[in-house]
Amino acid sequence: MKITVLGAGAWGTALAMAAAGNGNGNAHEVNLWARDAEQAARMRAGRENARYLPGLAFPARLQVTDGAAAELPGRLLDQDLVIVATPMAALRDMLGLLRDCAAPVVWLCKGFERPAGADVGLLGHEICARVAPGLAAGVLSGPSFAQEVARGRPTALVAASDSAEVRERLVQTFHGPALRVYANDDLAGVEVGGAVKNVMAIATGFCDGLDLGLNARAALITRGLAEMARLGLALGAKAETFMGLSGLGDLVLTATGDLSRNRQVGLLLARGLTLRQAVDSLGHVAEGVYSARTVAQRARALGVDMPITQAVVDLLEGSLQPAEAVAVLMARDPVAELR
Repeated sequence: MKITVLGAGAWGTALAMAAAGNGNGNAHEVNLWARDAEQAARMRAGRENARYLPGLAFPARLQVTDGAAAELPGRLLDQDLVIVATPMAALRDMLGLLRDCAAPVVWLCKGFERPAGADVGLLGHEICARVAPGLAAGVLSGPSFAQEVARGRPTALVAASDSAEVRERLVQTFHGPALRVYANDDLAGVEVGGAVKNVMAIATGFCDGLDLGLNARAALITRGLAEMARLGLALGAKAETFMGLSGLGDLVLTATGDLSRNRQVGLLLARGLTLRQAVDSLGHVAEGVYSARTVAQRARALGVDMPITQAVVDLLEGSLQPAEAVAVLMARDPVAELR
């Protein structure tokens, strides 16, 4: 198959490497597109993404290209799969460009879009329904760090789409010895899991940065999963999705794994860094920082109670200090657990 990955960050590069045969048994013809011509030239010359995945050589069937985004529709006519590996903030424009693409289009970003106009922060599939309703589309998600996928370490992902053809195309592309891909038709559930887990990872980073203990971490992750499921159900998701890879699986990985950028933000804030200092020190996008407020706004609009999410928003905005957040959450009135 011919595959194009749009976006040469860590995750886009890692999946491009996997599809091109980096220890996963696949050997598709993969084109990794970078917006930045200088970055693309460096990757072509060094046969690696030295900025995000240094020391990991590209497979022979991975090629790097660049150019204006406006030229992409004409360059994708013969592709079998197009993967959008941009941050959530760029997804709307990219899907608008690709609205007439004949190949399935799948995005990797996790989060809610910032509110715009009458829209209250949308998920990826909701954006697609507005700007490219005729597109055969979906999302590839699940518990995965780019470095481990690029190294060919065992990983399980979930391919979510309303289209059985799109789900099958993703399984055909990525399923192999190093990647196991499960199909799921619950787009809302998979995307809510991917969005909310980033916010909960910031909260868990706070918890661990303040040295509150393993009991507190377990409680926070468990109650965070309950918040995630409440919001998902209000958006039409299936309850069982949150016990799968894109729910519990991604939450545990992102909240506890030190490769998690969102977790690192929480750890750094707990140690006294400002939000700007914490974000700048990462050198990568931490989607939870930008989507936390939107998650909280969407929850309020739906009448969904998400106290941990709101505490993270207050911490990020500076209206609540870490120690105060603990007191606020512990002082909440008792409720039945399954609420």
